[in-house]
Amino acid sequence: MALAWIARGLRRGVVTTRYPRRREPQLDGFRGRVEVVDAERAPADLAALCPTGAIHVDAGDRIVLDRKRCISCGACVDAAPERFAFSSAYETAMRPADRPPLSVHARSLRRSIHIRHVDAGSDGSEEWEISALTNPYYDMQRLGLYFTLSPRHADVLLVTGGVTPSMEEPLRRAYEVMPEPKAVVAAGTDACSGGLAVQIGEVAGGVDRVLPVDVYVPGAPPSPIALLHGLLLAAGVVTGEST
Repeated sequence: MALAWIARGLRRGVVTTRYPRRREPQLDGFRGRVEVVDAERAPADLAALCPTGAIHVDAGDRIVLDRKRCISCGACVDAAPERFAFSSAYETAMRPADRPPLSVHARSLRRSIHIRHVDAGSDGSEEWEISALTNPYYDMQRLGLYFTLSPRHADVLLVTGGVTPSMEEPLRRAYEVMPEPKAVVAAGTDACSGGLAVQIGEVAGGVDRVLPVDVYVPGAPPSPIALLHGLLLAAGVVTGEST
């Protein structure tokens, strides 16, 4: 049996993604982030297409899309394909202009990056994608990224879910005991803005209602590559972000 596995491995070769050294191959039909393809002279009623209020038409009749609120449901793409379209890009992460990147040297692996994941009110979908980061294909450890059970050992706080009232204080305590420098990554649209749950009053909003967020990774849920991109963006290993 062992010889059979060895032979299979030699035939298939390395299957682990080369991301971020190489771009992840984009699959036909993959529904990544929603993009605005025509923002000009937009009617005001376009805003009503979005269940989470991600679409806004400004005073100049231009479409403004709040990516933190977008759940990629496709309602806008279906109703107005001349205005909106799905991108096949995996990266969705973005960093606020007023938050500098975490100052660690992960690229040369002089220091590994330890991540504490906190579920602040998730529906569980983000957790499935996060668990994939440790499988042989994504293999986050090759990039010096490791999960830790204690926030006292963590460089990055990875938060999923819109923050429920009962999780506000535990989330603050986890952040407070983390050593400096530290960063917060909001993973998933619920963590970024509250998503649909905020519409019905189940949560007060996203993680930034409680903690300063360094990187937002919208998506419902975001893909493993999007999560890797967000973590590497927070660590300062990559600088490019979604636009």
